[in-house]
Amino acid sequence: MLVSAEWVASRLESAAIAIVDPRRPMKYLAGHLPGAINIPVYKAFGADGRLMGPDGLAESIGGAGLGDGVTPVLYDSPEGQNAAMLAWILEYLGRGDVRVMDCFFEAWKTGGREVRYKPVEAAARRFTTRVDPSIRATLDEVREAHGLKLVDFRSREEFSGERSMGDDAPGHIPGAVNVVWRELGSPPERLLKDQERIERMLADAGINRGDRVIAYCRGGPRASLGYLALRALGYETRLFDGSYAEWSRAGLPAEK
Repeated sequence: MLVSAEWVASRLESAAIAIVDPRRPMKYLAGHLPGAINIPVYKAFGADGRLMGPDGLAESIGGAGLGDGVTPVLYDSPEGQNAAMLAWILEYLGRGDVRVMDCFFEAWKTGGREVRYKPVEAAARRFTTRVDPSIRATLDEVREAHGLKLVDFRSREEFSGERSMGDDAPGHIPGAVNVVWRELGSPPERLLKDQERIERMLADAGINRGDRVIAYCRGGPRASLGYLALRALGYETRLFDGSYAEWSRAGLPAEK
């Protein structure tokens, strides 16, 4: 799933890949990889903060120019949650060919590689969905999560209940362990720390090989970086994209 800047640079002219910038349009217009189309991941969520349905996602993604038959190659700026979230969405919609550049756009630029500023006007394409529910966890599944390891990727203050957002009940889902999402990355250059360091972080949190993991945060994007890191290491992982906001809205108990 992760590829190097060198891998991307050597394929910029290839018709077999589609370079995808998942950042907001202003970031995209301030500089992007040659040929990159802009699919802002925030548009995948409705006004209520919930992920759009598969048909709406397919229409939006295909309309932006990503279609069948080409390999999506994503990149991001720190902290990486845009690319991680869109990578998970594409995988959920059935794309098993997603690639994510393992360095940030800023490292690409400071490395002297070509940057463009004019937006790419891509033709709409057909984007076929084959939804894979096995990588998505629902509220009911989390509530009955026997034998699963819940990993909360929010800040320590949110996890402990010292700070809460919106109308969320202070604390975390009972039984969850905490791995802070920002500590997974290595900005301003690398999307993720090396695998050995991440393995130590997971072990320190009580996450072991063979555990079946459900990743969550408050609304999905931060946990998607955790999902990406765990999947890259070979852990069986699902994302609870409704996350703690959905848990709290349902009036379910919180633990401090």
